[in-house]
Amino acid sequence: MDYYNEISEGYEELYREEQENKIEIIKEHFPIEKTERLLDLGSGPGFAKFNCDLYRADPSEKLLEKADGKKALAYAEKLPYPDNTFDKVISITAMQNFYDIKESVGEMKRVCKGRFALSFLKKSSKKEYIESIIEKEFEIEKKINEEKDIIIIANYK
Repeated sequence: MDYYNEISEGYEELYREEQENKIEIIKEHFPIEKTERLLDLGSGPGFAKFNCDLYRADPSEKLLEKADGKKALAYAEKLPYPDNTFDKVISITAMQNFYDIKESVGEMKRVCKGRFALSFLKKSSKKEYIESIIEKEFEIEKKINEEKDIIIIANYK
C-alpha cells in the first residue's frame, strides 16, 4: 500500500470522476436503504456517498485520512468486524489489489448478511481469476461492463 500512500495527494485528481461514475452505476442497480449498514471495502478517500450507516475500510492510511465517517485501517483479508455486521458490501475497483482474493471474498461474506456490489479492472492480469472466484462464491444478479471495470451485483449462493 506504499504506492497509494505515495500518490494520496493527487489521487482525487486522478480518479475522482472515474470512481464517481462507477458509484452512480452501482447506486442505479444496487439500492441501499437509509437503515442499512454498508461497508465500503477499499474505500480510498471515500468517494462513495450513501445515505445509510456507512463504514469504510482501506489499507492506505493516507487515503483513509481523507475519508469521512466510520473507518478502519484494514486489509480485505482481515477485516476488524464481527460476523454479519453489514447488510451490504461494496468494493469499487479494489479487488485486483487484494493480496489474497479468495481470502478477501471469504472475509466479505463473513462480515456481510448477503448482498454485494463488486468491481475490478477489465485490464487486470487477475481478471479471470477474480471472475472465477466470484462465480464460485456468489449468485450473480447482474454483470455490468463499465468503460474500465466489470461491476458485479451478487448475493450469497
